[in-house]
Amino acid sequence: MSTKQPTADRTESQRTPNTGFLLSHPAHLFSLGFGSGLSPLAPGTAGTAFSWISYLVLNQYLTTSGWFILIGVGFLSGIWLCGFTAQKLSIADPKSIVWDEIIAFWAILLLITPTSFTRQFFAFLIFRFFDVVKPPPIRYFDRTVKGGFGIMLDDIIAAFCTLFIIAMCHSI
Repeated sequence: MSTKQPTADRTESQRTPNTGFLLSHPAHLFSLGFGSGLSPLAPGTAGTAFSWISYLVLNQYLTTSGWFILIGVGFLSGIWLCGFTAQKLSIADPKSIVWDEIIAFWAILLLITPTSFTRQFFAFLIFRFFDVVKPPPIRYFDRTVKGGFGIMLDDIIAAFCTLFIIAMCHSI
């Protein structure tokens, strides 16, 4: 494994992944959210939407224990997957990498389900807010923790913040 770190001086417009890149390595397929991260408009939102749809499909087949295993393995493997793809793109945290949104939103849905479509949509909006705006403490971790772990970590923290807001709203 190479120790070369992605450079922050290369802009994303200089290396925008395409379908050929997506299919060039299995890690890219996962990191780019099975293509949802290739969306030219709001790839993080597209990845989160893919997460929501795939959760609804997979939830018919997975138990709660199965979900915890999938999310745990997805997070741990995501550290390498996202780091590898970021390195190949030569960008520290490419917007097209959405595996972190997928895993984080699966965790949110697992912990709030069963619930209504409206509450799931509310969770979607809150999570997107935290992921886009990155208020403290998310911003701190986004700026200081680098590599694949950093890519995964800030979205997990955004998921915890989302769950906190949902719990606060539920208690009112």
